[in-house]
Amino acid sequence: MASDRVAQRVFTGLILLSLFLLCLVIRPFAEAFFLAAVLAGTFSGLHRWLTRKLRGHDHVSAGLICAAFVLALLIPLGGLTAFLVSEISEGARFIGQTVQHEGLQGLVDRLPAILRAPLEKMLEQLPVEQQSLNRTLQQQGAAAAKAVTGAVAATGTLALQTAMMLIAFFFFLTDGDRLVRWLESVSPLRPGQTQELLREFRATSVSVLVSSVATAGVQAGAALVGYLIGGVPAPLFFAGLTFFFALIPAVGAAVVVLAAALLMLLSGHAWTALFLTIWGVAVVGVVDNIVKPLLARKGMNQHGAIVFFALLGGLAAFGAVGLLLGPLIVAFFLTLVRIAQRDERAPPRASPPPPAASGRG
Repeated sequence: MASDRVAQRVFTGLILLSLFLLCLVIRPFAEAFFLAAVLAGTFSGLHRWLTRKLRGHDHVSAGLICAAFVLALLIPLGGLTAFLVSEISEGARFIGQTVQHEGLQGLVDRLPAILRAPLEKMLEQLPVEQQSLNRTLQQQGAAAAKAVTGAVAATGTLALQTAMMLIAFFFFLTDGDRLVRWLESVSPLRPGQTQELLREFRATSVSVLVSSVATAGVQAGAALVGYLIGGVPAPLFFAGLTFFFALIPAVGAAVVVLAAALLMLLSGHAWTALFLTIWGVAVVGVVDNIVKPLLARKGMNQHGAIVFFALLGGLAAFGAVGLLLGPLIVAFFLTLVRIAQRDERAPPRASPPPPAASGRG
């Protein structure tokens, strides 16, 4: 029969094996689960309040919050998509009618002077033989089909991750308290330490999310001022687009301002394009590096420089999700240090007195 030491080693190996297999199962949706946990911690207070209003129906409360979250995403995205589709369709119709009645040269003649000369040279260098032209069109068609296939695949992956996040978000809202109690019961830490770590994670997550949305709003407002000064057509649309892209760390709000500047340059407004370029870099772009750390540090109780480098370091190390992971890792480290210092300063617990000896002989 195996000794207790051998059995303990085998059991430890089985635990490590189960953890490894569990990581393999969770890995495809790790980011979705992480974002769902962060959102659940952020909206947990609203969920409790709404549950009380609904007389204890926590599942209905969680469903309403998830539905509101979906609508908050779909309505702006649907509006932007409808506007873009309308404008692209109108542009394609104009190009088709112009080419049909005036030919390709007529379309080139309608372009701004800054584009007319390069396009005329490009047209002169096009293959004149029909066979070469057909071969070129086939190659471009294959490349376009490949790009479309990749875009469709990426869209499907994003939709799947979003669906998994919403499902996990719902269950974290309804069963989050039970999950926290279970973590507290199985944690090897001292009583209360797991709860303290989770509270710090929640405070940090809420601070980063609120600061990101608020900063995107400030950037959209600053960009709207630039659009109005520069006379950009459909300024509210571009402001909404700026707010949406400001929430995407890898892109940023300044990209939309620079795109508007490029459009104004192509339409012959060089000075407006120069103004928008300076405004996008010096105002809209700088707002993200100033406002977000200032807003985030209020809820994290950390120095602004630490928050700033935690945001940038997390973004560089983990990508877009690093904007949350970076501050969470820093908060995790600082909380552990604070707990260790507090326990070191705490007076040692008095050992219980030995049981009184019995007087019986």
